[in-house]
Amino acid sequence: MAIRLVIFLTGFGLSVLGGVSCIMYLNLLAAGLTVQGYIDFILERTECYLLAAGIVMMTAAIYFPTRR
Repeated sequence: MAIRLVIFLTGFGLSVLGGVSCIMYLNLLAAGLTVQGYIDFILERTECYLLAAGIVMMTAAIYFPTRR
């Protein structure tokens, strides 16, 4: 049970970091970048992948059964 909590909290932290990075880069739209350019830029940034990795970790911690 404790390992699932650690995985969940780690996933939550990663998704917060990735989400904040993606939101921070939204300022590029105000600087004149198009939406397609923004998406291309986000797909090149490693820290934005933390959002997806965190969501996967949280989902795994919640939905995968434990061994008993």
